[in-house]
Amino acid sequence: MVVQIRVDDRLIHGQVALLWGKELNTKGIVVANDHAAQDKTQAATLKMACPQDQRLLIRSVKDAIQVANDPRGKGMRIFLLTQTVSDAYEVASNCQGKVQAVNIANAGRFDRSDDSKKTLLTTGVNLNPGELEAAKRLCELGIPIIHQVGTTDAKVKVSDLLDRLG
Repeated sequence: MVVQIRVDDRLIHGQVALLWGKELNTKGIVVANDHAAQDKTQAATLKMACPQDQRLLIRSVKDAIQVANDPRGKGMRIFLLTQTVSDAYEVASNCQGKVQAVNIANAGRFDRSDDSKKTLLTTGVNLNPGELEAAKRLCELGIPIIHQVGTTDAKVKVSDLLDRLG
């Protein structure tokens, strides 16, 4: 069971490594990122950042979907990380009933697309048109879609943030 998909453009970093696994009571982290799955240097960096008490899998988005849908993981609490909202939507929409929530925490900050076409959803979430559409589609899946950067920060419904855009 995927306890939470977290969209974080840095993937694994101090806050994720030290706080979120404990907060969510998980023993496994799955990084769903096509580039990291193929880049040995990035994979090694992610492994170094992962806490020793967490099992880490670095997979392509397609392979991460297979991991989440594998019946052998039914009783396992998994924390799944993506770098983009589109990847989170891809996983969540293909793992219906196996994802408890999606947290769009930090997204779009390193996106090299035209800034004039981006929408600032909230602090740390600046989405290009495709990512904004993916956020809207996520909200239609019937699972909690939130924005929460830190474990002690308030949870904000992404649908409320989208409604403010008009």
